[in-house]
Amino acid sequence: MAYAELFCQTNFSFLTGASHPQEMVRQAHFLGYQAIAITDECSVAGVVRAYTEIKDHALPIKLIVGSYFELGDTLRCVLICPNRTAYGELCRIITNARRRSPKGQYSLAQWDLKTVKHCLMLWLPIGEKEADEEWALWLKKHYAGRLWIGLQRHLVANEQAYLSHCQKLSNLFELPITACGGALMHSANRQPLQHLLTAIKHRTTVAQLGRALQPNAERCLRSQDKLNRLFKRQYVDEAVSIAQQCTFNMRELKYEYPAELIPKGKTPTGYLRELVELGIKKRFPEGIKAPIRAIIEKELILIAEQQYEFFFLTIFDIVQFAQRQQILYQGRGSAANSVVCYCLEITSVDPRQINVLFERFISKERDEPPDIDVDFEHQRREEVIQYIYNKYGRERTAIAATVTSYRFKSALREVGKALGINETQLDFFIKNINRRDSGLNWQAQIAELGLDPASEKGQQFISLTNEIMGFPRHLSQHVGGFIISSGPLYQMVPIENAAMKDRSVIQWDKDDLESLGLLKVDVLALGMLTAIRKSFQLIQQHYGHALSIAQITKLEDDPQVYNMIQRADTVGVFQIESRAQMSMLPRLKPQTYYDLVIQIAIVRPGPIQGDMVHPFLRRRDGKEPISYPSEEVANVLSRTMGVPIFQEQVIQLAMVAAGFSGGEADQLRRAMASWKKNGQLMQFQDKLISGMLARGYTQEYAERIFNQICGFGEYGFPESHSASFAVLAYVSSWLKYYYPAAFYVGLLNSWPMGFYPPAQLVQDAKRHQIDILPICVNRSDYDHLMEKVPGGFAIRLGLRMIKGLSVPSAENIVNNRPACGYHSMVELKNVGIARDQLEALASASALFQLADNRYKARWALMESETDLPLLKEQEQSFSYEKSPSKVDVMMEDYAATSLSLSHHPIQLLRQANQLGRYTPASQLHQKQHKSVVTVIGLVIGRQAPGTAAGVTFMTLEDDTGCSNVVVWQATARAQKKAFLKSKIVKVSGILERGDAGVTHIIAGRITDLSHLLEALNTHSRDFH
Repeated sequence: MAYAELFCQTNFSFLTGASHPQEMVRQAHFLGYQAIAITDECSVAGVVRAYTEIKDHALPIKLIVGSYFELGDTLRCVLICPNRTAYGELCRIITNARRRSPKGQYSLAQWDLKTVKHCLMLWLPIGEKEADEEWALWLKKHYAGRLWIGLQRHLVANEQAYLSHCQKLSNLFELPITACGGALMHSANRQPLQHLLTAIKHRTTVAQLGRALQPNAERCLRSQDKLNRLFKRQYVDEAVSIAQQCTFNMRELKYEYPAELIPKGKTPTGYLRELVELGIKKRFPEGIKAPIRAIIEKELILIAEQQYEFFFLTIFDIVQFAQRQQILYQGRGSAANSVVCYCLEITSVDPRQINVLFERFISKERDEPPDIDVDFEHQRREEVIQYIYNKYGRERTAIAATVTSYRFKSALREVGKALGINETQLDFFIKNINRRDSGLNWQAQIAELGLDPASEKGQQFISLTNEIMGFPRHLSQHVGGFIISSGPLYQMVPIENAAMKDRSVIQWDKDDLESLGLLKVDVLALGMLTAIRKSFQLIQQHYGHALSIAQITKLEDDPQVYNMIQRADTVGVFQIESRAQMSMLPRLKPQTYYDLVIQIAIVRPGPIQGDMVHPFLRRRDGKEPISYPSEEVANVLSRTMGVPIFQEQVIQLAMVAAGFSGGEADQLRRAMASWKKNGQLMQFQDKLISGMLARGYTQEYAERIFNQICGFGEYGFPESHSASFAVLAYVSSWLKYYYPAAFYVGLLNSWPMGFYPPAQLVQDAKRHQIDILPICVNRSDYDHLMEKVPGGFAIRLGLRMIKGLSVPSAENIVNNRPACGYHSMVELKNVGIARDQLEALASASALFQLADNRYKARWALMESETDLPLLKEQEQSFSYEKSPSKVDVMMEDYAATSLSLSHHPIQLLRQANQLGRYTPASQLHQKQHKSVVTVIGLVIGRQAPGTAAGVTFMTLEDDTGCSNVVVWQATARAQKKAFLKSKIVKVSGILERGDAGVTHIIAGRITDLSHLLEALNTHSRDFH
């Protein structure tokens, strides 16, 4: 007995299917099916996951690719692909149907079906005689020899009448019948979840769904015994026969690179070598040493063997465009492991400064395209994207998808609504559940918040929320992963509209593309590149110095810059600005570029979980001897004092100490990347340990290395990434030290980006003795400015800071501003600025040159007589006499611009004697280790690293600086509201001073003082 399921929808038929594609193929294999067709509605989005599951686990089951469609209310059908030509046809139909509709919808036309010449069709009659007979005639005409009636048995009311109807159609039009299941789930256990998804789809509750509910659990993959009882034997045999006609396999999809980048008369290999040789002269003007030349030759040979020349040439073409347009970029990721990429100017990481591991980049055994990520300025990346679209056309390029899945908050909200739980209660749950409290799961917390987990609704709520998490919700566009082809892309993968205008996305995500070995070009956005370019422009404008990243990095390591870094004076600096990084800097004391590479990588969950940080610091400080069990291990770990810090080192250790091949070591990397999800890393334990034992290493050392690998888990940081990031970390530090005003203005004009909001950047600038000038309707541009003052430059805040002021209004104010400035409200009104925009200016005190304070400015704006035509030139007189208090000014400043230049909130509260005794941040260095202290400040950040065993780090800001507070899990749990919700907080605890003077306060009592300034409009950066 055999069976092939030809109609099966997964959870990529969004809010319809209730099982993952992987679950479907595993269950079909378990049930002994010969084949299973994944036929999601107008989509092949889930097919690659099913294919990968079969391939990775060598399941002896055939995967058939197809799709389900609806046309109006009268036609339901499934198209399946017997061969590669039919697959291309299916992708074209899906593309047409999707592209003519808004995101997430499709509109199938009869013409689409008429053009199908190779796909097989299962027609699913709707049970209405007239409509079905009309379609039977049309389908038989266009699908002769490729058409079956797909008969489903779901044991529903009136099913016998429907079976009889289908048999009559078969007899009347001489159409064969095949069995098909119409499965929506792999197991009947998923029926409650399928009901829930249906309720979400219809935007109602499960209780109100009525006939829209599936009446039973028959739409699952069923046993062959049951299917044989339900269907005539000939119908089951017909399904198997159809499956045998389907020979298409996803591995047939071969990528064809765009060829127009090769000049006429040149070969891809020859042209790439030509460009590399030109790059060698530019990158190595003093001549190239033999070891580097050998690496280049090795890379070029492997690139030619794998036929990846077009890939490199495509990236080269894109970065050359960026160079012509003076857009800053930086290649990172695996590109930093390639000397060829360095010669092509794709990356600025000099391979002489890091240990190149080409197996991380290209491996014959992996047999898949290398991974090159290129970051561009985040405000100019769109220019690069449009260049790609214009060069290759929208038929040949699209952005990869990102599968947006249910996460905790969205799952809890959607499940709760579908179960009829009040939305106000759901909001309360979401705001008060602390997901970072690993010792108290959310189910226990929900009980504390008022939902009985033992009740029927409580049990449903908890189980369905857990079940739906990770389910795909819809397709979004990837942050920048392009796929480019030589011919129409829709012949390989369907394309659909993105939410953003003039953007299109394919139906596969980056993991799908990787599984199929298809080229993806990552065109990513990085705010720091924008900030650096803007700083360079300001330096050119005000100092006459032309700078570039390459110029700065070619200078020798600057001791003064590194002294600043060692003091953790790194607010605003790329990558080393977080509180965790700032705590490590005085301990690690970076002195060179490579020290920065280590610094960036070591403050990551991987090295911390693998217990690598403290051994490295002890060895760095000479407190622990550096030893190696073999010369091979020394070659790998000598640059990090015998401690594996980077992901590449783990891969190299597996190769030199355990005998892994390059491809096997890369499989280890992949297992590390996902081991928290699927535990695949454990399958390498025996091979790694036995390999090391066979080569003379001790059991203890082998187990320690494996445990460190497990510690890396999915958090291991590649040296290649860190090397790229270290370049920008150094450049941004250099700018902060030598051109601080330009540095801060560049950052502020590039915001949103980075770790700190403008208020904290402005505070840091003030601590560096830079004057901050207020927003002024007569002096400010839209962007922030450097303004010449005695002794240097001040920063003039820009109109962009004002909440509620639109960009067109700000530009209108600046473009129409008289040379001598605005002298009256009337003059400003006559520019044509809307009343609400003028009020926004007044609230931000930007009109202080026209009215003494914001109260008078608002009063003047309320005067409407001067709006009359005859009085438009008449000057106004102000009669409002009340002036705002210091507190009023500060509160209005925060409300209008999220910062205040007049007073810090803590300063005002202290002057009003509302704070009691506490230690300002600037005086903490005077306190003894283990002394009891009290600190007070605005909460500007809460961080809970995944490795910190429930520890949260809070950063508090007062008018003198910042203090770092460590909150243990028990403290946070006992004082949850004050810990999570406070804007102004008082913390009493124990001051601890660690290595290199790093100071923290271990929180004991946390007191919320937000009520002292209830209207204060501040926001902390929490858990980013």
